[in-house]
Amino acid sequence: MKRKEQKQKMREMTPLELNEKLKEAKEEYFNLRFQRGAGQLENFSRLKQAKHQIARINTLIKEKALEAVK
Repeated sequence: MKRKEQKQKMREMTPLELNEKLKEAKEEYFNLRFQRGAGQLENFSRLKQAKHQIARINTLIKEKALEAVK
């Protein structure tokens, strides 16, 4: 899926769906860190991608919270 399509799909999610997606992303990041520590991680760039995904989701959650206040 292209990045623009993915961003649009995430923007259409509800805050509850975003929280679930955030939980999944954090679990994935934890598992990647665990693999790195055990010496089993082959694709180190995946760590950075996972961190960016968490940041994107957090940004969308904050944006939706601000929209709700208005």
